[in-house]
Amino acid sequence: MLHYIGYFAAIFIGLSLGIMGGGGSILTVPVLVYLLGVSPVLSTAYSLFVVGSTSVVGASGYFRKGLVSLKTAVVFLLPSLLAVFVVRKVLMPAIPQELFTIGSLVFTKDLLVLVAFALLMVVAALAMIRGKQAEEVLGEELHYQHSFNYPLILGIGLVVGALTGFVGAGGGFLIIPALVLGARLPMKLAVGTSLAIIALNSLIGFTGDLSAGTPIAWPFLLGFLSFALVGIVLGTYLARFIPGTKLKPAFGWFTLAMGTFILLRELVFIP
Repeated sequence: MLHYIGYFAAIFIGLSLGIMGGGGSILTVPVLVYLLGVSPVLSTAYSLFVVGSTSVVGASGYFRKGLVSLKTAVVFLLPSLLAVFVVRKVLMPAIPQELFTIGSLVFTKDLLVLVAFALLMVVAALAMIRGKQAEEVLGEELHYQHSFNYPLILGIGLVVGALTGFVGAGGGFLIIPALVLGARLPMKLAVGTSLAIIALNSLIGFTGDLSAGTPIAWPFLLGFLSFALVGIVLGTYLARFIPGTKLKPAFGWFTLAMGTFILLRELVFIP
C-alpha cells in the first residue's frame, strides 16, 4: 500500500515543481525513504536524478515561452555546479558510516542526512509560509529595475549547490528569492529560470554519484520518474491559471509538519 502512495506522491512532487518552480523536491527524499524503503543516502542520489529530470521538462516549457533568463542562470550556476559536484564526488563518499554515539543513539551517515534534510525542510517551510506577500509584490514590481546583484547571486549559488549535493533537494525555495532580489526578475521569469538551474544542478550532482560508483536500480528509478514527469507536465499547464504564491503557504505548513515528523521519528524514536 505504501508503494502506491509513494508513486502517487511522485506526481505531487512534479506538480509542485511545475506550478511553483521549487518546493516539491523537498519531499522526494522522505517519499523514497519512508514510503518506498530506499536508504537515506541512496535516496539523495535518486532525488537528484528525479528532480533534475522533471525540472528539465518543466524548464523546457518555460523556455519556449521566453521565461528563462539565460544570463542569470549562467551566473548562478558557475559556483553552484562546482559545489554540488564536489559534495557528491568527494564529501559524501568520505563521510564514515558511523559518526559518533550519544547514549544509545548511534549517529550514522544515514541519520545525518535525514536530520540535515529535516532541518532544511523546516527552514524551507518557514520561508514559504512567511514569504507569500513579499513574493507577490517583488514578482510584480522588481522587473522594472535593472540592477544585477552579482555577489548575492554567486553567494546563494554556492550555498544552493552545497545543499543540493548534500541532501538531494533542488533548493528552489532559496533560488527564487535570490533571482527576484538579486537579478530583479519578475516571478514567472524567476520560476522558469529556477527550474533550469535546478535541472542542471541536480543532474550534475547525479553524475558525481555515478562516477563514485553508487549502485543505481534503474528500473525502479525510471518508474518513479515517470510519475513525477506526469506531475510536472500537469503542473506547468496549471501554472497558467494558478499562481504559485497562492499555494506556497499551505504547502509550507505541510512541509513543516513533515520536517518535524522526521526529526521526532529519528531523534526521539517515535515508532
